[in-house]
Amino acid sequence: MAQPEHKALSILDITAMKAGGEKIVCLTAYDASFAALIDQAGIDLMLVGDSLGMVVQGHQTTVPVTLENMVYHTQCVSRARQRAFIVADLPFMTYHNPVSALTNAAQLLQQGGAQMVKVEGGRFDCVSAMAGQGIPVCGHLGLMPQYIHQYGSYKVQGKEPETAQKIKEDANMLQEAGAKLLILECVPATLAKEISRTLTIPVIGIGAGTDCDGQVLVLYDMLDIAISKRPRFSKNFMTGNGSVQAALEAYRQAVKNARFPAQEHSF
Repeated sequence: MAQPEHKALSILDITAMKAGGEKIVCLTAYDASFAALIDQAGIDLMLVGDSLGMVVQGHQTTVPVTLENMVYHTQCVSRARQRAFIVADLPFMTYHNPVSALTNAAQLLQQGGAQMVKVEGGRFDCVSAMAGQGIPVCGHLGLMPQYIHQYGSYKVQGKEPETAQKIKEDANMLQEAGAKLLILECVPATLAKEISRTLTIPVIGIGAGTDCDGQVLVLYDMLDIAISKRPRFSKNFMTGNGSVQAALEAYRQAVKNARFPAQEHSF
């Protein structure tokens, strides 16, 4: 597959990929050096995820991550960015009402250099408030790591008809509230396929099957350098590749050509 052009991407470009049937490739990024390599590999989206709490800071969950942490790491990534669209997580309890969501999202855009913020769950009031003030928002449904103490464990969501219906309803309501992107994590592939075909906004999957509009993985998992066990839905792309850059390019090609995720990475 031909390498991408190097013009900076906007949300319009990402949306056009869905419309044109082109798979969207996303990876997490937390620092300038990795961000530069990810950008050079032609990855479309870089997510500055609060997963940094686990893979960079060594916490057991994402809950301890602060807004200051997120602003700092987003700054690091944005300084190296040439092409990829940058989404940054709003961390735990920084969007408990529309006022806090607006204030904290503004910091990620103004100080961090993010182009979009991501929130977990059905926070329709917050999404609507941010969208109304020109802040692009990405929703996140399915397994939501900030809710881990409520779940009790990291497990697949939406297997029962009632929970699947709730995820579908929330997805539609997030789009109606003004979200421009949606991440579905650890949901059955059939559910993710239905949501991806129903929504007009791009749907990015992680452990959600191959029929989403794009895929995201945690960088440290796909390079097999995370301190915890690699999740079932991920894959070690260093296998058979002689460098980090080759692994990143292999991941891009596998997603673009719909070879990843395979059945063994799906639920």
